[in-house]
Amino acid sequence: MKKILIIDDDVYIGDLLQELLSRNNYQIYRCYSGTEALLFLDTMTPDLILLDLMLPGMSGEAVLAKIKAIPVIVLSAKADINDKVELLYLGAADYMTKPFDTRELLARVAVQLRNEPPGHNAALVFKDLTLDPHTYQVHIKNQPVRLTKTEYAILKLLMTHPSQVNSKSTILDRIGEENDCMESSLKVHISNLRRKLREFSNEEYIEAVWGIGFKMKED
Repeated sequence: MKKILIIDDDVYIGDLLQELLSRNNYQIYRCYSGTEALLFLDTMTPDLILLDLMLPGMSGEAVLAKIKAIPVIVLSAKADINDKVELLYLGAADYMTKPFDTRELLARVAVQLRNEPPGHNAALVFKDLTLDPHTYQVHIKNQPVRLTKTEYAILKLLMTHPSQVNSKSTILDRIGEENDCMESSLKVHISNLRRKLREFSNEEYIEAVWGIGFKMKED
């Protein structure tokens, strides 16, 4: 059963979400503040997080910036496009404006959970591209692709949630410390990665989303 964490201090909204999602066979956990949520995440990793922005104490934006490798759907009354873009830069996988349609919410939840890898060391597959986190090997049509450590880390991040747009700041935040990758060199690493993948296929596997970042290129 997939685990979903709801971070919202509004008891009414939280109860509504819990009832809706529980009826659809999701295991639900609740936190009512950003501080409580971060303490919870130190002990358990849910498959998905639903995050409200208007939280007591630590803001939802501050919480989002600290969440790593877990898809987050932001639920907010803020409808301005600039707010949405900023949250995508911070790492949100999706954004829904309150009040929301429950059917749309269930669909968006299902999409995010469908993009979850089946296991921590399970191979990631996108079209004819395969990445094995256990052996650190990448193949296209069963042909090995030689990547640098940084290129591998970027590809793994993008393949983990192929429909999610990762901003430059998100990529640097999640891989930069371990891979000596800086903002000035990130574009070069991604360019080299795309070139190496193209050598084995005419397929474009990675696309740039103008003004936001990068994602896997879907048909």
